[in-house]
Amino acid sequence: MLTETGIASMQICFYGAGSMAEAIARGLIHEKLIAPGKISMLNRSNADRLHELHERYGVQTVLQGSSNERYLREADIIFLAMKPKDAAEAVSAIAPLLSPNQLIVSVIAGLSIASLQQLIGPVQPIVRTMPNTSSTIGLGATGISYSEQVTPQQRLVTEAMFQSIGINAVVDESLQNAVVGVSGSGPAYVYFFMEAMLKAAGDLGLAPDIAKDLVVQTVLGAAQMVKETGESPEELRRKVTSPNGTTQAAIESMTQAGLQEAIIKGMLRSSERAAEIGAAIERSINE
Repeated sequence: MLTETGIASMQICFYGAGSMAEAIARGLIHEKLIAPGKISMLNRSNADRLHELHERYGVQTVLQGSSNERYLREADIIFLAMKPKDAAEAVSAIAPLLSPNQLIVSVIAGLSIASLQQLIGPVQPIVRTMPNTSSTIGLGATGISYSEQVTPQQRLVTEAMFQSIGINAVVDESLQNAVVGVSGSGPAYVYFFMEAMLKAAGDLGLAPDIAKDLVVQTVLGAAQMVKETGESPEELRRKVTSPNGTTQAAIESMTQAGLQEAIIKGMLRSSERAAEIGAAIERSINE
């Protein structure tokens, strides 16, 4: 494929070597989009982490003899994967090393394209993304937004990269905080619900190992049913809810306890918090 051929010839640099950077690098390597030796991963001081990543995947780090500066200068694609609190200072530091032909891909929650342009310059092609933690097993969901400077070929390359770790949705940047509230923080909502199911299973007398197997398979099967049947969760819920049966009794009790409203409120708060984090980064840039 044209897209894969394009990626295979590129140099990719990850500025930040945390779990999300590792997930994306793993996906690129596992899907054979690029050779491990064409990927470099940088962090500020954790040599043990860099050694671990080199040993595990064969990626390049400063421990292999080159410098962070050289990796950044020579990269065709640079992933910004540092913590939001470090973003403004870190991006400002590398800005003099960048050239307009390099594609910048941010995975930093809340950091807007406008803020990045303020730090790097207005001509830089920038992609803002919001992957989630399920990317670590290739089942991620990523929201993608582009600056006007991103070329059609760079879009193809970006979407191919994120397809290596799951699905992606191209959205207007104004919806990126909504993506945070839905899929960015979303896995934690499901885990939280599973925690409650496991506690209830224990209260009902089931052994922890049996309870875990039942809960995990139930959640997995329910998600797969939605995916494979094409039916909405509402339709599937109705089919399994017999009048005056056990499921109806449970749903009525959960509704009375405010479960649905609590989930909606929590998701809206997550989105709102993403906007607050972005505003804090913007303030730190303008100070």
